[in-house]
Amino acid sequence: MKLAIVGGGSTYTPELIDGFIRLQGELPIEEIVLVDTDPARLDLVGAVSRRMLTRGGHPARLIATDDLVAGVSDADAVLIQLRIGGQDAREQDESWPHDVDCIGQETTGPGGLAKALRTVPVVLRIADVVRKHAKPDAWIVDFTNPVGIVTRALLQAGHRAVGLCNVAIGFQRRFAEEAGVAPDRVGLAHVGLNHLTWERGVFVDGVDVLPGALESRLGDLAETVELAPALLAQLGVIPSYYLRYYYAHDEVLHEQRHHATRAQEVRAIEQDLLRLYADPAVDTKPEILEKRGGAFYSEAAIELLIAIRGGTVVPRVVNLRNDGVLPFLPDDHVIEVPARHVDGRFVAEPVAALPDDISGLISAVAGYERLALDAAIHGGRDRVLRAMRSHPLVLQHDRAEKLTALLLGANARFLEWA
Repeated sequence: MKLAIVGGGSTYTPELIDGFIRLQGELPIEEIVLVDTDPARLDLVGAVSRRMLTRGGHPARLIATDDLVAGVSDADAVLIQLRIGGQDAREQDESWPHDVDCIGQETTGPGGLAKALRTVPVVLRIADVVRKHAKPDAWIVDFTNPVGIVTRALLQAGHRAVGLCNVAIGFQRRFAEEAGVAPDRVGLAHVGLNHLTWERGVFVDGVDVLPGALESRLGDLAETVELAPALLAQLGVIPSYYLRYYYAHDEVLHEQRHHATRAQEVRAIEQDLLRLYADPAVDTKPEILEKRGGAFYSEAAIELLIAIRGGTVVPRVVNLRNDGVLPFLPDDHVIEVPARHVDGRFVAEPVAALPDDISGLISAVAGYERLALDAAIHGGRDRVLRAMRSHPLVLQHDRAEKLTALLLGANARFLEWA
């Protein structure tokens, strides 16, 4: 198997390499190609990745290149993990919405729209190269945020793609550890859109343990997602921690205004990581990488690749076409639910009817996502304004006008039409 990682110069990449080493018996990889346009990062990440493979006894050959065509040629799978504009653009996404009393976040709300506008055109250009040069049946695995919007862009353009997020696997691993069982014995009734999801059931060997957990450990579960215990008790589910931007917007906004941005924190961590990667003695995943984010990223990616190769029929939480699973959404919208890989495609598990408060919020955000993708593909201030205004965290026209001006001012260099 040849695997190409576009954005391979990311400080995340050694997390993936560590997973490949630990699970090499389950996923035979002969060649790993790291593709990146940043030569300095690519050299450092490529070097530490080779040392890790050698120490771990993994036979794969690792190549680092800035040549996208060479990198994806004859690849069996292409994983895309990009951050257009880097941490500088992320810091802007997390800052300028505060001027109009909105939360600043890189995938949710106004900042998420900015990231979608920067990212979708780049990913589509990469995907066209993959279609021409990778193997005909190659899969694109998108780990680039906003995953739901980017995955829908890929599918709409006819690419063989699936989206991946680490939120669900984080919940699964936590419950497996608490139950003292292997992760594959834990299944989730996970539903929603990317970064807008709820855990409606946690099944250990087929038995739903969530009701008992909410009764006996309500405070701990609420603390995990930083939401009020009373909210979880009323909903009877565990919201993703991204729901905090909706359920506790003003509290989050207050915190953001009095603390450093996440981009500032990550930038400092990345500097430390790159210094470590430059040390020829470092040949294992540094502990500080856990602070970078993306917990269980490598496990999620590897489990998905194993499923694609036909190695398992265990459901995995992915981003895929709705196709009637959530009847209140269009078939071509992208949802995040457990699915099995069957006969070369992902098939979603059935989802029980959702309560009105959850389906209503999903519908509202889905409407925004469709407008955001339209703006990302076709450009134009009017499309951006319409998408901005439609987001449930914005809605007011005057606020949307101000946010649109701020977004365009901060991102003009990334938008070909601006």
